[in-house]
Amino acid sequence: MTHLLVRAARGERTERPPVWLMRQAGRHIPEYREIRADYEFREAIETPEVATRITLLPWELYEPDGVVMFSDILTVLEPLGFDYHLESGVGPVVENPVEGPADAERPRGSVAEDLDFVGSLLDNLVERVGSETAIIGFAGGPFTLASYAVAGGASRNHGPVRRFRARHPEAFRSLLSAFADVVREYLEYQADHGADVVQLFDTYAGVLSPADYREFVLPLHREILSDLSVPSIVFVRNMAGRLDSLDATGADVVGLDWTVDMAEARETLGDRPVQGNLDPQHLFGPTDFVRERTRAVIDAAGPRGHILNLGHGVDRDTPVESVRAFVETAKSISR
Repeated sequence: MTHLLVRAARGERTERPPVWLMRQAGRHIPEYREIRADYEFREAIETPEVATRITLLPWELYEPDGVVMFSDILTVLEPLGFDYHLESGVGPVVENPVEGPADAERPRGSVAEDLDFVGSLLDNLVERVGSETAIIGFAGGPFTLASYAVAGGASRNHGPVRRFRARHPEAFRSLLSAFADVVREYLEYQADHGADVVQLFDTYAGVLSPADYREFVLPLHREILSDLSVPSIVFVRNMAGRLDSLDATGADVVGLDWTVDMAEARETLGDRPVQGNLDPQHLFGPTDFVRERTRAVIDAAGPRGHILNLGHGVDRDTPVESVRAFVETAKSISR
């Protein structure tokens, strides 16, 4: 059996849109917060049974058409010798950031050995729900990883990595290339362990100028996404007006944030499958409003090659009943 989500990712006409949500296994679910009270963040993602339990929370609540493995975009930093932790109120902190051009030449570890807990998590998911729903893997993209690695954490407007690009363009290129090599290997590793679809989150690459994106990032996106053994999704925020660049990545599916008009995206991208793109803040409205706006996205996207999702991740304070209304709206469609 080919899962509905995989069929849509291949561009097929589907009897209804498959639906999942970015960050669906996160802090909006009360049981997640209970589990996390007993485990530090990295401990949770690196303990396969704990990560499996968290991954399956939205399946138990909503039964979406895909479960996305509970992990983090920074996990792939580990084979390149970076160490990081999550600091309450601050976010991710890279403990040994890139401080100069010499730091762009990274030692290379083994994805299979350094990230074996991800393989175990995916094995668990395939065994538990693989016959019922699609398994979704993911990785951070080169520019987003570089933003954290250079700044040592989150940064306003990603100034540190943009300055690094201006001062040290060749080191910048080397750093992004090192990330791309590991990310490509990591996504294929996930496919080998049962991921049906993988998503590349280069969320922050949209802050680059169009010329810098085309020169430094687009070739790496093509390199990462070409000839993967499972369908791929690319997601970059703030690319309204530049969807042709996302089309050129070679991803099977173009993820759209909420600033993109779905109907215009369909005109620009033609037959390319798309994912998205309800504004996550719409989930704070009444459930009738959630259903109305969700249906509008579905209608604008049409019946072929559309995966329903938000335009970014689920906010931590999102009501469970709103997420349920979002998922149920997709499931109520009959074509």
